[in-house]
Amino acid sequence: MTDIQPTVAFVDDDDELRNANRQTLELAGFNVAPFADAMSALRFLTPDFPGIVVTDVRMPHMDGFELFRRLGAVDPDLPVILITGHGDIEMAVEAMHQGAYDFIAKPFAAERLVQSIGRALEKRRLVIENRQLRLALESSDEAMPLLGQTPVMQNLRKTLRHVANADVDVLIAGETGTGKDVAAGLLHEWSRRKQGNFVALNCGALPDTVIESELFGHEAGAFTGAQKKRVGRIEHASGGTLFLDEIESMPLATQVKLLRVLETREVAPLGTNEHRSVDLRVVAAAKVDLGSPEQRANFREDLFYRLNVVTVSIPPLRERKDDIPLLFTHFLNRAAARFKSEPPEFTTAIRSRLMEHDWPGNVRELAHFAERMALGLHDVSDVKPSQAPNPKSLPETMEKYEAKLIRDALSANHGDVRTTIEALGIPRKTFYDKLQRHGIDRSDYVKRKSEA
Repeated sequence: MTDIQPTVAFVDDDDELRNANRQTLELAGFNVAPFADAMSALRFLTPDFPGIVVTDVRMPHMDGFELFRRLGAVDPDLPVILITGHGDIEMAVEAMHQGAYDFIAKPFAAERLVQSIGRALEKRRLVIENRQLRLALESSDEAMPLLGQTPVMQNLRKTLRHVANADVDVLIAGETGTGKDVAAGLLHEWSRRKQGNFVALNCGALPDTVIESELFGHEAGAFTGAQKKRVGRIEHASGGTLFLDEIESMPLATQVKLLRVLETREVAPLGTNEHRSVDLRVVAAAKVDLGSPEQRANFREDLFYRLNVVTVSIPPLRERKDDIPLLFTHFLNRAAARFKSEPPEFTTAIRSRLMEHDWPGNVRELAHFAERMALGLHDVSDVKPSQAPNPKSLPETMEKYEAKLIRDALSANHGDVRTTIEALGIPRKTFYDKLQRHGIDRSDYVKRKSEA
């Protein structure tokens, strides 16, 4: 999700008090937008304002209560904190019943205001993030099977689209649960072969005695129990795509025969010497690195190189954690619709659980977690985030997160300024200002490209 710098809109007609509070909040690390009257604030604030409003109650022309009511019509989820005199407390309590976030009676300690603002900004951050997630889901229909907005996922979808019509064999690498089968399906759907069959076979799910018959087919009487002719998966996939999942589990004898099929594009069913031409693309998937002799084990090297025309790698979830909230929201909404229940609110506790877990089962594990949440079988209210030795304030955390996003974008674009600022969606001057503020040296990422 896009990192949004939170802002406190502070409304007070008293110049001295407004300036004093602005300085206090800026020293606490907040961005402050000061306003001398309610109408100026109304013109500035929008439904997706990335922050909160703090307003005095007693002001000429339009008081704080009226401002609160009008803001409720603009965005009912916008937190508004009211600063009141003693005579206004009863009205402030009523305003809270109507949805105001908090009221603070004068005179107040600076810490009281800072703490309330910190909590309100956290609530606002969750609201904005949920809105962004919904918008991302609504605009991602085409990319839904491989959902994600991180640069690595955008590049993955771009690569699959580019390769889809090239009509070459493809090897997909990735851990269990990352979506290798989904990527294979997209290669078929986005290709000119989509009118043909998409035929999938899990090589690790079949015993050695069955896999050859499944792949190559057989004639009646070819072996004991072969009572009638059977068309194999390879022949059935002719004109379309053959997807071989967990190909590292394929028996050696079968690997030899598959290699010949890939080289000749001909198949000979068991029990016959007849060779039949096949027109197919083979997409193979492996959960180990077949390029590594240690991991390849008994997988034939020549078959690996024959399949390795194009290799597509799908990253594990722990390497694209910024996609987790979007994926979780998608799975949660899908599960809630299936179970005919209301999806639970996306809370800080849920977010902490999502971002701190390593997800060894990847997307599949995340989907199952979302299903349990939709069923009310998983309670995260008692999940405590890992405590750092020196917990950082919200502004420090936001600064650290912003620096991480910039470094990730620089790394993904090898330090190129133009593509990096396009990925970040910020002006060039702002980009250079942020590099200086965070002490980031762009040349470090340019060097990585030349060394690669």
